[in-house]
Amino acid sequence: MKEEGTATMKKGGTGTGTGTMKGGGTGTAKGGGIGAMRGRDLVSLSDLTCGEMELILDLTGSVKAGPKRHSRALARKTLAMIFEKPSLRTRVTFETGMTRLGGHAIYLGPQEGKLGERESVPDVARNLERWVDGIVARTFSHQLVKDLAQHARIPVINGLTDEEHPCQAIADFFTIREVCGRLKGIPIAYLGDGNNVAVSLIHAAGLTGARLTLAGPSGYEPPARHVEIGRRLASASGGEIRLTNDPQEAVRGAEVVYTDVWASMGQEAEAGRRREVFSAYQVNARLMSLAPGAYFMHCLPAHRGEEVTDEVADSPRSVIFQQAENRIHAQNALMILLMA
Repeated sequence: MKEEGTATMKKGGTGTGTGTMKGGGTGTAKGGGIGAMRGRDLVSLSDLTCGEMELILDLTGSVKAGPKRHSRALARKTLAMIFEKPSLRTRVTFETGMTRLGGHAIYLGPQEGKLGERESVPDVARNLERWVDGIVARTFSHQLVKDLAQHARIPVINGLTDEEHPCQAIADFFTIREVCGRLKGIPIAYLGDGNNVAVSLIHAAGLTGARLTLAGPSGYEPPARHVEIGRRLASASGGEIRLTNDPQEAVRGAEVVYTDVWASMGQEAEAGRRREVFSAYQVNARLMSLAPGAYFMHCLPAHRGEEVTDEVADSPRSVIFQQAENRIHAQNALMILLMA
């Protein structure tokens, strides 16, 4: 039982980042067995240890390789899915994932009322904890997910907020390990907006020892506090987080080149201006030629002809659909660890 009105760490954790982990930790301690994370939240990757990130990635591989072994892992369990934003990959992978694990998912979309308006977030959390076994929330406000995690005695998973997208980054780094054979020391280039995906990639690189360079125009960098968190994690893992305004510098010698849309949901009014500002950061064949043999990644949906050309997105070195597939395996592994 969690004390009401306390800070957002449950079971005495001491996380390093911005989210909440029930029973979290710091440093590079090994993640332990499958039961080591039971009952906890995942609001931010920055609340994980390096060992816990490794545990999630290892279990992702096991789930993908042998899904039948886990087909009853969440039998008789129910996941509430609170979605303020439209979704293809996040909704389908969580809902299908629960079915594959023997459980059930309930979708609560915008038509059920905006969270915190029709009913307070603490009241929603205290109701849901009596009916279901876990919550995934895809919201605009990051604080809203933190508040859900603070007040619910069941695991809360961040399915995306305007600030972070941890489930995406777990699947991404599993994909990189799958195609490249390693994470530690691997050079990754991210081009574009310093958005929620970039933030979670920073955290993931810091946890796994990867060398991540982010390139974008001045004024569109990731929030400085997340860069600092990533660098602090990287100091323990042997990784590196670098920022530059030069896309060619970022891509040269990279083994993975990653991009995302230039205008995220809620930024549609800025789309025209952003197309001008980010035009030099388009991932095209000329830019990819600076990184021969590099894999191309995109979290999708892609605005083809803007941040990436068809030639690159559909090339043999593009792993964007493998990346999308791995969302279900990574999230299934995460739900097993938190909810089983």
